[in-house]
Amino acid sequence: MTRLKYLVLCGLCGVFALPAQAEMRPSLSFSGVTGLIDMPSGDSQSDGTLSVVKSQFGPIGRTTLSFQITPRLSGSFRYSSVKDWFNPPEDGITTYSDRSFDLRYQLTSEGRYVPAITVGLQDIIGTGVQSGEYIAATKTFGDRVKVTAGLGWGRYGSYGSIGAPFGDRPTVDFGKGGNLRTGQWFRGEMAPFAGVEWKVNEQWSLKAEYSSDAYIEEAENRATFERNSPFNFGVEYTTKTNMRLGLYSLYGSKIGFSVQLALDPKKNPRGGPRGPGPLPVTASAAAKSWGPNWVNDRGNQTAMRDQTQAILSRDGIVIESMAISANRVHLRIRNTRLDNAPQAIGRTARALAATMPSSVSSFEIVAMAQGVPLSNVVIRRADLEELEFAPGADLAMDQRVQVLPVAAALPEGAIRTDGLYPRFKWGLTPYIATSLFDPGQPLQANVGVRLTARYDIAPGWVISTSIAKPIYKGIERSTFPSDSELPHVRSDANLYTLEGDPAVERLTLAWYAKPAPELYSRVTVGYLERMYGGISGELLWQKPDKPYALGAEINYVQQRDYDQLFGFRDYSIVTGHISGYYSLGGGYHAQLDVGRYLAGDYGATLALDREFANGIKVGAFATLTDVPFDTFGEGSFDKGIRISLPMAFFTGAQTQKVSKVTLRPLLRDGGARLDVEGRLYDTVRPYQETDLDAAWGRFWR
Repeated sequence: MTRLKYLVLCGLCGVFALPAQAEMRPSLSFSGVTGLIDMPSGDSQSDGTLSVVKSQFGPIGRTTLSFQITPRLSGSFRYSSVKDWFNPPEDGITTYSDRSFDLRYQLTSEGRYVPAITVGLQDIIGTGVQSGEYIAATKTFGDRVKVTAGLGWGRYGSYGSIGAPFGDRPTVDFGKGGNLRTGQWFRGEMAPFAGVEWKVNEQWSLKAEYSSDAYIEEAENRATFERNSPFNFGVEYTTKTNMRLGLYSLYGSKIGFSVQLALDPKKNPRGGPRGPGPLPVTASAAAKSWGPNWVNDRGNQTAMRDQTQAILSRDGIVIESMAISANRVHLRIRNTRLDNAPQAIGRTARALAATMPSSVSSFEIVAMAQGVPLSNVVIRRADLEELEFAPGADLAMDQRVQVLPVAAALPEGAIRTDGLYPRFKWGLTPYIATSLFDPGQPLQANVGVRLTARYDIAPGWVISTSIAKPIYKGIERSTFPSDSELPHVRSDANLYTLEGDPAVERLTLAWYAKPAPELYSRVTVGYLERMYGGISGELLWQKPDKPYALGAEINYVQQRDYDQLFGFRDYSIVTGHISGYYSLGGGYHAQLDVGRYLAGDYGATLALDREFANGIKVGAFATLTDVPFDTFGEGSFDKGIRISLPMAFFTGAQTQKVSKVTLRPLLRDGGARLDVEGRLYDTVRPYQETDLDAAWGRFWR
């Protein structure tokens, strides 16, 4: 390396001593991580940010999903493709496709004199083609300029090396992939990189960088493009919807572009939910008096229930039963519209304050789901009146509310609402079914319509179905049919997609019950999911005031025919799991499932999720079983990312609809679990104390 390069780097490091005056919003690189153009930076996204970046230059394309897991830790999942990689073609394919996973940790946040410093690991469990490590430091000057300098290894140490201070980088046989290559980390040639970003105004930014990635495999060995220069330049435009568009000159030979989408779960794009506002709290002195004999008058109590129902109807809350005594009301409700449990509790409490006689001092509000009561939320009427306009009303009310177990049986004298059972509900909606990561065709989709129907026979007894009819068939037969050595319990999923027209995805009879105040049960029989039918039974123990729960599930299932109508194949199995659930606080949840999977293998699945108060959930899971990595196949073990996005967050409407996405690098047979609908933990936990506390900010709204 020349003396000039050393002087440039020293100059960049020297200006880090200057104080910053304002913060510039971190941008995202071509690799989808916080960075410049093709190089990473030391800053990080705001806590909880979920981002997607699509980038392309020359033959190289990348699509990256990143999540700021904590204020300092972030993870990224990337799908990359390089055209003209195979020459001559292999199996008719010329494009190389690769999946990779990154982790970044910010060692120091940017301060007055200290830069933000981040250490990053790229492609830690993939094939290693994209692997590299780095330490990057970033400092902001004024409110317009941000400077980055760093040191890289692996890919990031392949151009302009200044030595290998930690020894040679060993060659690792990645085998089937999926294994950590810790022996390579920060080993081999080390090279500097640097760059600068200038924020012209609120919309436009300019970038320039010196790249330490030589693209040895892509440019030198495979000759997919020419790398003529280490310098990259770009211009980016930020829209009002947090989308950033970029156009770049890369490596002296190619023009590139990127589209960056960032979602901050803590900032509602609509500014908050729409819909009718809450009622003011009616003081008990102003509540209607029914005379001294109202306690024994069923007609008066029925009128109170009907008045309360009239108020709650505008929020989609249905009263299932009401039991009233001289100083207490026990109300069981079904929330059909509001996406926030504390908000449903708060709206119900206000309605009771407006309709209950003055002597009723305690409100017991019991949420129902699948016909069973979940918990008893007890609110003192005096607290409701006292705290409505008090400073810190949310926290104060949360501290005074009690969340107690509740038995399935109704209190003595309860008045049921007529006409709730049986009830029928149906819907017809469009759907998009995707097929991802097939080597020959990495992105395919079917578009069609889905008919769903539900018939509640009685409390806890439900018949439901889902029937899909594809209209546009964009998913074709897989380029590489399953070669799994295990029973094909999941790896033939593509055949179900191809032949199911129309497809009875699900047709079940389910019975939900509550054998004890802290015990829940479910039995489901029928066509449980699109690939399996049979019977599934589950028990869940959950105390309302505890952050943990225990569950057990056992299933006997048989594989369905590919057409997803009413026939079966000759593969059947008994599966089951013991599950432990724990709320770690701060919106973090852990789940451990131990048992037998669909291919007959035994093992465990660990899942970690982060859930925000508005219902957005991002998580990851991994399964290890007794199937050897070589037998499992590419990827070595099952793993993936799952995301839940409530539609209320984006539309502002009162709705409980949720869009769920699960991304697996590969769909193999090891560690595969039955996908039965209505599992108990997700049904029960929204109205347990831990989850109510986390979302309590909307109680008064």
